[in-house]
Amino acid sequence: MTPFLSTQRLYFRSWHAEDFDLAWGLWGDYAVTRLIDVRGALSRAQVQEKLQAEIEREQQFGVQYWPIFLLADGEHVGCCGLRPYDPPANIYEIGFHIRSALWGRGYGSEAAHGVIAYAFDNLQASALFAGHNPANKVSSHVLKKLGFLYTHDQYYAPTGLQHPSYLLTAAAYRQNLHQSP
Repeated sequence: MTPFLSTQRLYFRSWHAEDFDLAWGLWGDYAVTRLIDVRGALSRAQVQEKLQAEIEREQQFGVQYWPIFLLADGEHVGCCGLRPYDPPANIYEIGFHIRSALWGRGYGSEAAHGVIAYAFDNLQASALFAGHNPANKVSSHVLKKLGFLYTHDQYYAPTGLQHPSYLLTAAAYRQNLHQSP
């Protein structure tokens, strides 16, 4: 289970079938799933399905919402990664789910910074799409800080809601890199 990406405090690796306990600790937490899934609290079988879907997504597309861990002690923080959004245009969707006990520590932003760089520098993505539950004001703030621009509201079937949706283009990412101190 080799890490392939790291940031100042975090490292990323791929999900594996034996990671059910980690997946359950994340997606079995109603505080996490209430904003990403209309079912709210997920059963063990539903969490197993989410884990299997992430594994299959990486096998098929080379990306997933990768599990993330603290470099200091290996504690599981959550997941952050990519999904295909518009493959012909080379646009990926970015997302992150952080364990509720670790909210408010900047892990989502830090992980997203790492995944954004990976998407543009390694996958040559043309843009990244992101959306969030309209009740999740923290995600709205994080996406704007990351340089995403609101584009429209889009229906998201897993929640049954219109989600504010954002885009970060490769050109905007590169321009932001050159403007950083």
